[in-house]
Amino acid sequence: GYPVLWTSTAALMRRLLAAKRDLRLPRELSRLDRFACLILDDIGYVQHDQDEMEILFTLLAERYERRSLVITTNLMFSEWERIFKNPMTTMAAIDRVVHHSVILDMMNLESYRAKEASAQKAASSASPPPA
Repeated sequence: GYPVLWTSTAALMRRLLAAKRDLRLPRELSRLDRFACLILDDIGYVQHDQDEMEILFTLLAERYERRSLVITTNLMFSEWERIFKNPMTTMAAIDRVVHHSVILDMMNLESYRAKEASAQKAASSASPPPA
């Protein structure tokens, strides 16, 4: 199989919702099983509806203890109810995510995007205006 799939959570949710609508969700989840590691970028960045969160939970449950999953988010676990909308689903999702996991808290690190933007702004203000 393929080693890694790196995707935005929103893009993957659209893909899985289309598969569910077309009654091919089990086949799509099997396709994702080909990837040894699935990287979901920015969980919680965009608000999702109930169907999307059910699909996300299904994905977490499918990969739990079988395949690797990397999740990036700017939300602390105490804020994950904003993602899953239901306290029981939220706790079950967190339980699956943290069991056997390594958690890297990088909230106090400076964003590389912010650092690059500051460097570009400084560089453009240091250069003379065009004639």
